[in-house]
Amino acid sequence: MAEIILMPKLSDTMTEGVVAEWHVKVGDTVAEGDILAEIETDKATMEFESFYDGVLLHVGVEKGGAAPVNAVLAVIGEKGENIDDLLKEASSNAPVEEKAEEPSPKPEVDESSRAKPTPEPAPVLESVATAAAPPVNSGNGRVFASPLAKKMAEEKGFNIAQIPGSGEGGRVVKRDVENFQPAAVGGSVSFGAPVGQESFTDVPNSQMRKAIAKALSASKFSAPHFYLKMEVDMDNAIAARKAINANGDVKISFNDMVIKAVASALRKHPKVNADWMGDFIRYNDHIHVGVAVAVEDGLVVPVVRYTDSKGIAQIGAEIKNLASRAREKKIMPEEMQGGTFAVSNLGMYGIEDFTSIINPPNGCILSVGRIKQTPVVKNGEIVPGNVMMLSLSCDHRVVDGAVGSEFLQTLKDLLENPVKMIV
Repeated sequence: MAEIILMPKLSDTMTEGVVAEWHVKVGDTVAEGDILAEIETDKATMEFESFYDGVLLHVGVEKGGAAPVNAVLAVIGEKGENIDDLLKEASSNAPVEEKAEEPSPKPEVDESSRAKPTPEPAPVLESVATAAAPPVNSGNGRVFASPLAKKMAEEKGFNIAQIPGSGEGGRVVKRDVENFQPAAVGGSVSFGAPVGQESFTDVPNSQMRKAIAKALSASKFSAPHFYLKMEVDMDNAIAARKAINANGDVKISFNDMVIKAVASALRKHPKVNADWMGDFIRYNDHIHVGVAVAVEDGLVVPVVRYTDSKGIAQIGAEIKNLASRAREKKIMPEEMQGGTFAVSNLGMYGIEDFTSIINPPNGCILSVGRIKQTPVVKNGEIVPGNVMMLSLSCDHRVVDGAVGSEFLQTLKDLLENPVKMIV
């Protein structure tokens, strides 16, 4: 008997999902546990497994398409089975998608200036205006090309306006770029005139990017942020890390040390380990530190739970595991929920100093810059030193300046005297 598979609710805030990829097609045989598709939610893109054995008889949402939670995603059954009545029944029970309360007006667009959209789902609209070469595929100065063809031409250094298109309507496609011979194009170029092309690509926002925009806009424009900065002498931390890593059994990073120091400081300053809940402030007895991780579509914040009870090496191993699975789109939604404080580190990118937007409902987030060699004064003498800038973003509804400053002082003391947090 055929079974309907509904769009799953993969996170607590998910209202709709986008099919990023199908791993099977209609007519394929699937077994329980096989990966059917990759579903993009507001927090991550996750692999979705089949719960049934059988043949994929129907796909309800094509690749790139969006559907609300509990909409028909697919049907699995026996080969040749008639599923018309099943789909009709499911259609009558389909969830109604809620409309936005105040839809923002769309800007007026001159449709004549746009390239025709391709029939592919979740289209990427492209428009190219040429400056030095005659148009190839249209009569209005626009070039019609697939996103892949455009990318390939860019990588090869070709002017896509010079490439004859063999696709539908004269569209430049992959094979045209592969077969293009620049030497076959005649004409000369004057060095006195600018040569090139203006181009742009409109990419629809992913579910993750929409969620990031919504959450952080709400945080930035509703939470009264203020920022506290403090320099930390990292000489002792550098020596301690070198000694630990020299043992060979474990390898820790400076970020691991920062996370451990943060957890220890939060235990001493519980008013910083707090959430703004609207009508009340929640002071958390447990310490769950969220660690910002960059992924392909944006940013996720996996959570190291009960961070203060774990050693530096254990914290480091857990962060590596969480970050790796986040980048591979295998992290679970519950592993990104429940953080009581967050840390964002851009030191590995050479950033010395920055401030972060608070991750609601948290009251604070710590920004960590790179360790910089610079002259410092020690014992009345100028000597080479290693300093790191910490920036604490605070929600003034939750944390006052004095409370945040005392937390930073404790954090600085722990990093400058790492034996205190190791012991």
